[in-house]
Amino acid sequence: MHDAAFMLQAIEQARKAWALGEVPVGALVVREGQVIASGFNQPIGRHDPTAHAEIMALRAAAEVLGNYRLPGCELYVTLEPCAMCAGAMMHARLARVVFGAPDPKTGASGSVVNLFEQQKLNHHTAVIGGVLADECGALLKEFFAERRNQAVRQAAVVVPTDRG
Repeated sequence: MHDAAFMLQAIEQARKAWALGEVPVGALVVREGQVIASGFNQPIGRHDPTAHAEIMALRAAAEVLGNYRLPGCELYVTLEPCAMCAGAMMHARLARVVFGAPDPKTGASGSVVNLFEQQKLNHHTAVIGGVLADECGALLKEFFAERRNQAVRQAAVVVPTDRG
């Protein structure tokens, strides 16, 4: 099952984001069964709201192929794409998008809206969700649990006062 194998590689990209303090989302672009590009979330470190994993992978793939269109390519991402990323994927003319965990707050592949099903749009990309969803979701849950624990520990630090 090649979808699971590629999603495992996307999870490794997500771990790179976590190591930098970014939300752990990772992505790959695959063409003819070969990974041609990868990316992970970097909006905080790059000070760039568009530096989502999918956008980073799309940019890298476009450089590799020398074309902003990526026909015949598939994108694997650990979290359901947001509206910005879904739009970029359609503009890139991807053949297929495969995602892991659903995103009930900003998911644009069915959780909140489904931009890929909009018949008025001129390009339609096939979407498959839920590949290794438990593993992808667990990574996000662990990350946010760690962040909450850090916040609690920081709030618990008592600053001594000088009451001399």
